[in-house]
Amino acid sequence: MKQNRNRNLKKWQVVGMTAAAVFAVTACKAEPSPTNLIPEKEETKKVVSLFVPMEKTDPNADNVARTAVDITVGNAEKELGLTVEYETYTADNYKDKTYDEVLLNRARHNMDDLYLMNPDTLQKLGEEGKLLDLSELDSAKNLRDVVKAANTVDGKLVGIPQEIVVYGLFVNKDMFDQYNLPLPKKPEDLLECCRVFKENGIETPIGANRWWLETFVFAYGFADLYNGGNTQEEIEALNKGEKKISDYMRPGFTFLKEMIDLGYVDAKTALTYEAIEGEGPDFLAQKTPIVMAYWGAANTDTAYGNPDFEMQVIGFPSSRGPMPVVSMTGYGIGAEAEHLEDAKAVLNAITSDESLEIYAKTNQVISPSKNVEVEYVPALKPLSDRVKENVYVLASNAGIKVEQWGNTCLIVRKLMEGSSVEACMAEFDRLQEESIK
Repeated sequence: MKQNRNRNLKKWQVVGMTAAAVFAVTACKAEPSPTNLIPEKEETKKVVSLFVPMEKTDPNADNVARTAVDITVGNAEKELGLTVEYETYTADNYKDKTYDEVLLNRARHNMDDLYLMNPDTLQKLGEEGKLLDLSELDSAKNLRDVVKAANTVDGKLVGIPQEIVVYGLFVNKDMFDQYNLPLPKKPEDLLECCRVFKENGIETPIGANRWWLETFVFAYGFADLYNGGNTQEEIEALNKGEKKISDYMRPGFTFLKEMIDLGYVDAKTALTYEAIEGEGPDFLAQKTPIVMAYWGAANTDTAYGNPDFEMQVIGFPSSRGPMPVVSMTGYGIGAEAEHLEDAKAVLNAITSDESLEIYAKTNQVISPSKNVEVEYVPALKPLSDRVKENVYVLASNAGIKVEQWGNTCLIVRKLMEGSSVEACMAEFDRLQEESIK
């Protein structure tokens, strides 16, 4: 996921697909005509292979997110007269390897045409030259600048998503009102809110899991980088080693450690929790007033789409106020794909404005196209307003040589396990040195 990583790639669970058998039927006659002796030539079947975490959903499935994907893929199949075959992570039953590890291996060996990638795998494969430059696709011309920035490696656009994933703090507004607390805007505000909750018997003010605490770090550390007016210059300095990425990360790690030390986050328990499945029940039961999650969780009844209280989704506290944290998966095409032209046509179709509008309306999410806008649930308005103001930080930016989302997730986990802030910063310094080499 890592993300989720939301729509969390590591969390999707599916049953395996059963291959369809092809039967040949022949007719027997006493005196067969010459034409019967010549087998009918099968019509050539155009196929594009797509590696994804799960197979096509049943038309009547309740999984809205997957249904949206399959609707757009189905439309592309009809329009182009071909079949998109899903090669799935779960169907292959890789017991001891993550989705990302399997995808990297498949892409490096040109096993598929299209891939749905997490930010870190997209960056690695882009740097290795394994992904096609997608900038010439018609759909690429309509992308928001933030999408291009996040998915461009060495000047090449190597990934196009179907949605922009925005993370925020999901808060129980009723509990804040009960204790006359304003919603937090800056780090010190959140600490004060947690202090009040703790003093009033709320054991763990912030529900957490082992994946998403890095969102606090990104909001705190990158608020100025992405909103200070010198983004490109600062990124170039990072890539040259003139600035240390640890200097950006240190304030966020220090803040996160303070929350853990004060008992506002139960790190030991969080390490055992999967996203939403662990901390979600306590949030919905109003035992904890704050959790972190991605945009789509506010729309989904299986997540936080139907709480028994007023919920609001706000940005993470930063020096510049509530800060949305943006990440995104992306579809990419193998640079040496067997069915290259057909793969390009499929990706162009499923990321066209028409398809992205279907996807965005179905899932009520932010579209990567600057031409597509949809209505969102009221709980998302505070987060939506900030994004519309172009106030956000990127948690995945392929233009920065040090991969951010996956590495920060793992280093935050070390902090949760007891590592010091300085030990965590030393790890960032090591990664940066390796990236420059």
